[in-house]
Amino acid sequence: MKKYLVWLDEVGIEDIPLVGGKNASLGEMIRNLSSLGVNVPYGFVVTSESYYEFIRYNNLEEEIKKILKGLDPNNVEDLARRGHQVRELIKGGDFPKEIEEGIKEYYQKLSERYGSFAVDVAVRSSATAEDLPHASFAGQQETYLNVVGAENVLTAVKNGFASLF
Repeated sequence: MKKYLVWLDEVGIEDIPLVGGKNASLGEMIRNLSSLGVNVPYGFVVTSESYYEFIRYNNLEEEIKKILKGLDPNNVEDLARRGHQVRELIKGGDFPKEIEEGIKEYYQKLSERYGSFAVDVAVRSSATAEDLPHASFAGQQETYLNVVGAENVLTAVKNGFASLF
């Protein structure tokens, strides 16, 4: 079964391909430091499988390939134009029902954990290759802070997906 969402305390370094480096590190900190009294913010991860399923569900893969075909990486204007086109495609997509309902459920449970009806959260990327020695993605995708409410979390996640381009 595909893992579309997981709690941070369920992940570790071995899960980087599924949850990315930042999330894997947070999971390690929760698992190893919480028992020592170190407070690490709790949360959940929308996994790389969710991203790929979102792209599949909206039939975006071929359209993205068309937009990026013949891209000249040295032409900044072309990069910006094509990146904008792909971002708009993604922002116009819909979540598969299972993922949308999962995000809402996890957000509700997280809010309850913090004793809130709607806790404010940070929605940020955690690229699956960003913390590897040969790659540098840190800070290149959007981060959304103080996001409140399940619908706003869904929008921020979708915008985070789009910010990969």
